[in-house]
Amino acid sequence: MRAIDCWVNVRMAGARASWQERVALEFFKRSREDVFKDASLDEMLEMMDRLGVERAILSVRGEFPNREILEFAERRPDRFALAINLDPRNGMRSTRSLEALVRQHPVVAAQVVPCMYDLPPNDRAYYPLYAKCCELGLPITVNTGIPGPPLPGRCQDPMHLDDVCLFFPDLSIVMANGADPWWSVAIRLMVKYPRLYLMTSAFAPKYLPAELLTYMNTRGKDKVMFATDYPFLTMERCLAEAQALDLRDGVLDRYLYENAYRVFFAAKEAARAD
Repeated sequence: MRAIDCWVNVRMAGARASWQERVALEFFKRSREDVFKDASLDEMLEMMDRLGVERAILSVRGEFPNREILEFAERRPDRFALAINLDPRNGMRSTRSLEALVRQHPVVAAQVVPCMYDLPPNDRAYYPLYAKCCELGLPITVNTGIPGPPLPGRCQDPMHLDDVCLFFPDLSIVMANGADPWWSVAIRLMVKYPRLYLMTSAFAPKYLPAELLTYMNTRGKDKVMFATDYPFLTMERCLAEAQALDLRDGVLDRYLYENAYRVFFAAKEAARAD
């Protein structure tokens, strides 16, 4: 078995906002000690090697990046890449910070979380960022579904992405954190748009709905990718539950590895080879 974890957090000791504690304790049923801690490079590599996780995409803030997170990718770019979390309300400051980090580090995605700003992803504030991602050839992850924390949910209805996919047909968009309770909308949009995908970060695989598994086993075998949102969910649990899913031959590898590799890594590695 091989896997890519598309959303990993390695610096959580200082992340103690009230909503973060509430989601850890009440939504994920994890203890403070299990979630609000920092992981070392060696600890992460030991865990990943043991579980067959070849790469992890680390979330890092764009305008004020944590130097220690950047060092993971600097020291082991073969195992760690970066997703740059940005606030679209900052306009050109966000796009400039993204471009600077892409020049200096192994960045494979931009990342926005609409519930943090209560702005749906078809708001004009996001459009400079989408344009910059197209220019850089960079995918962007956009959280969809009602969030676990006590934050606004309506803004994360995946239907808002219909406008974005129409306006930016060359942009690869990955819906993050599943799409509950709008799974059928997310699936229908993925059928409609070839560059729209979904990752199951922050969603334990055993709770994935039957309609998503049916889609993964049929026309969506290239569209859905694995992620944990570690440490809110552990890699051990999510990988064990993923292997227990009722998936057809070859679909598990696409879910755990191949789809993420194709969307986030393949083009960059081909460019380096040239």
